[in-house]
Amino acid sequence: MLLVRAEVEVRPTEDIDKVKKALLNILNLSQDEIKEIKLSDGYAMLVGESKKIRSLFKLYELFRQERILDTARSILKSQKKGNIVTLKFHKQCAYAGHISFVTYDEESPLGPITITIMSDKLDEIIDWLAPKTSHGKPLWEKEVPKV
Repeated sequence: MLLVRAEVEVRPTEDIDKVKKALLNILNLSQDEIKEIKLSDGYAMLVGESKKIRSLFKLYELFRQERILDTARSILKSQKKGNIVTLKFHKQCAYAGHISFVTYDEESPLGPITITIMSDKLDEIIDWLAPKTSHGKPLWEKEVPKV
């Protein structure tokens, strides 16, 4: 079982297509996996959900491109609560095709992109997404988990 859920607030001053691009730069979601929920005062929420491991492929690649495997692994492990891990990313950084973790929502002035991964094989997913490293190189590369 796997569920990847992403939530990102769209503020009245933001272009919804640009916010969607930021989300899609981090997660591999199809258009039908993303829903727009209108809120009050011109605010909206984009919610993406997938039950497929392929939704995490971009995150997998970004951790390696940005050379942040150690940081990613540390955050994944520290944020893990049972079978759930919640991560927050800087929205503007994601729009630019990069990745930056957010500890507090205020670190991302336009609000963070929040990604929740739920799985009974969460440890396998973490080992695949962000393996242990030595001198910046992965000690192993696991196969894509079968979830």
